[in-house]
Amino acid sequence: MHEGAQRLIYAAGITSATTTCRGLCLTTAELPPGARSACILAAIARLAGCAADPVDSARINVTQTLTLIERLLARGVHVLFLSTNQVFDGETPHVAPDARACPVSEYGRQKAEVEAELRRRMSRGEAVAILRLGKVVASAMPLVEGWIEKLAAGSPISAFRDMPLAPVPIDLAAKAIGAVMDDRASGIFQLTGSRDTTYAEVAHFLVRRLGADPKLVVEVSARDAGQPEGSTPRHTTLDSSALVERYGLKVPDVWEVIEQLIASSAGAGRYAAATPR
Repeated sequence: MHEGAQRLIYAAGITSATTTCRGLCLTTAELPPGARSACILAAIARLAGCAADPVDSARINVTQTLTLIERLLARGVHVLFLSTNQVFDGETPHVAPDARACPVSEYGRQKAEVEAELRRRMSRGEAVAILRLGKVVASAMPLVEGWIEKLAAGSPISAFRDMPLAPVPIDLAAKAIGAVMDDRASGIFQLTGSRDTTYAEVAHFLVRRLGADPKLVVEVSARDAGQPEGSTPRHTTLDSSALVERYGLKVPDVWEVIEQLIASSAGAGRYAAATPR
């Protein structure tokens, strides 16, 4: 994510610098000269990782993140905190930005804890923004590439029928980050697609798109497969109207996003070459 954001911010002519969890000590890092805004992306962001080690993941995702945010704000730097649809339970679609947090996953609880402190700071007029994201997808999405490779070999692919997503192209997520940072905006912003699909439906779409055997798609249950709590919400969509109204940023329809993923996949070209009509 940080590479996509850096690329688009640079293209817009904005001077910026990035680092990673490996290169940044969250409590002692020095700021680049003239820094005006900072985006907090560093996190243990997998549901399974947070569930397996809630103590250590909370140290990164909550304790040190809040320490860094406090330090940045004390130096007059605007802060954009990246959060997630996981701060909600997924029972309701198109959740409003000011809805009460109700997470069911450990990852969601940690993000919600940071959000609560940032909302208190917003109420005091501090220069803080929250951007909640749904599933962000990149052109070389490993899951899709792996599926295409298996289909080309005539092998079945497994896909969760009970795990939804409302995918956001990574370049659009990066544009949202750049816009909020450049504007030094305060408030809560959200970015997801307007409707959910499931990974099983994506797999069926891929098979139709490639002309593969539909029997190669094996639908399975994420819940039965032991995926961590929070993996199977009914909905992942959030009310993203603020970004549309303020910056003109809107996620394309889910199947347009998936079509772009397939079209940009190196594997799709290899599949076509391997299965001449």
